[in-house]
Amino acid sequence: MTTMTMPTPRTPAPTAASPGWTALIDAVRDAGQYPTRAEAERNTRIVLSALGGHVTGEERVALAHSLPTEAARLIADQIPATRPLTAAEFVDCVAARVEGATPATARWDVSSVLSAVATLVDDALITDVLAQLPPGYALLFGKADLTPAS
Repeated sequence: MTTMTMPTPRTPAPTAASPGWTALIDAVRDAGQYPTRAEAERNTRIVLSALGGHVTGEERVALAHSLPTEAARLIADQIPATRPLTAAEFVDCVAARVEGATPATARWDVSSVLSAVATLVDDALITDVLAQLPPGYALLFGKADLTPAS
């Protein structure tokens, strides 16, 4: 069994929400069809914290600058992962952080958050972020995975 390496999230304490954060959470709630705003926010925090360890360099900085302050902190405050996770491993790691989650529900959560993020960020930046991640993440961002099969 392969051990997955995922940095421990360092999530800042919630403060008064900015309009951009509220809009992101509302977009995640709509995409994920979550019954409460609190559930959408919890999943957003978990997914962005996990993503923050896997996006590095200029792409990480640009992604953080493209998002509301609360989301930017979740991404920027993470320690870089020691190794990149495949998309499936990433989903499994998110599942481990969400009480009662299965791989299927975690994939839904990840896709709900990342597809909402993709609507806020320039397509060129999403392309750059995806180029940095292992194959398979494009679908999580709601994009076609145009990587040639091996």
